[in-house]
Amino acid sequence: MRFSFKNITSIVSLPILLSLSFASVNSFAAETIESYAEKTKKSMEKMQKKRTTWTAEDKAIMKAASDKLANDLPNPGLKAGNKAPNFALKNAFGKTIELSKELAKGPVVLVFYRGAWCPYCNIHLHALKKSLPDFEKYGAQVIAISPQSPDKSAEQVKKDGFPFEVLSDSTSKVMKDYKLYFELPSDLMRVYQEHGLDLEEFNGKGSNGLPTPGAFIIDTNGVIRTMQAEVDYKSRMAPEDILKALAKL
Repeated sequence: MRFSFKNITSIVSLPILLSLSFASVNSFAAETIESYAEKTKKSMEKMQKKRTTWTAEDKAIMKAASDKLANDLPNPGLKAGNKAPNFALKNAFGKTIELSKELAKGPVVLVFYRGAWCPYCNIHLHALKKSLPDFEKYGAQVIAISPQSPDKSAEQVKKDGFPFEVLSDSTSKVMKDYKLYFELPSDLMRVYQEHGLDLEEFNGKGSNGLPTPGAFIIDTNGVIRTMQAEVDYKSRMAPEDILKALAKL
C-alpha cells in the first residue's frame, strides 16, 4: 500500500502547498497522520481564502517540469534484489555514517527525501519517527538522506526531534547511485525563489538537484529486499509496509 497524500491535495493548489511548507507543516509534528490531515485540511481551507500570487505562467512552468521528469525518469530507484551501494555521509552534526557499518548492526530503512522545506517529506519523516519503536523490534534503524546541507539538517533534527540519522548528500553521488537524482530546470528554480523557496539556501550555491522520494529496506547482507520510488512526490512507503518488509527478512 502506498502512503499517499492525494486526499490532502485534492482541496488545495500547489502554490498553497508551497507556502504551507514554510509555516504550517511543522506545527503538527507530534500528531498522527490522520489528525495531521484533518488539521491540514482546515489550514488549507483558510489559506485558500487568501489571494495567491501564482500566475498561469508559473503553473505552466511547474507542469512542464513535472512532465519532463516523468518522461526522463519513468521508473526510478534501484530494484529489489540489487546490492545497495555503500556510502559514507556526514550526519546533521558532522559525524560520518557508513552504510556497511550500520548494516552490521541490523537492517536499514533507507529513506531519501527532498529537504526540510518539503511538507510531504516532513509528514513522512514524522510517521517514521512514530513507527521507529516498531521497526526496532526487528533490529532495524531508519537512515534519512537529503541534498540539504548538514546545517539545515541540524536545524531540522533539533526542531523536530528526529531520533534517527539524517544525512547530507551534498555531492548528489548517493542519490545518483540509487537512481533517484534529477535536476530542477532554471525557470522552475526562479519561480520557486519568487515564491519564497530558495533551494540554494538549503542545498548550496549552484545546486539544483533533488531525489525523487524513495525508500529501500536493506537486509544485513546489503541487499535491497523491498523498495518504493516514484516521481509523484506525494507517494511514500507507508510505515505498515515497511513493517511487513522487515518481518520477511
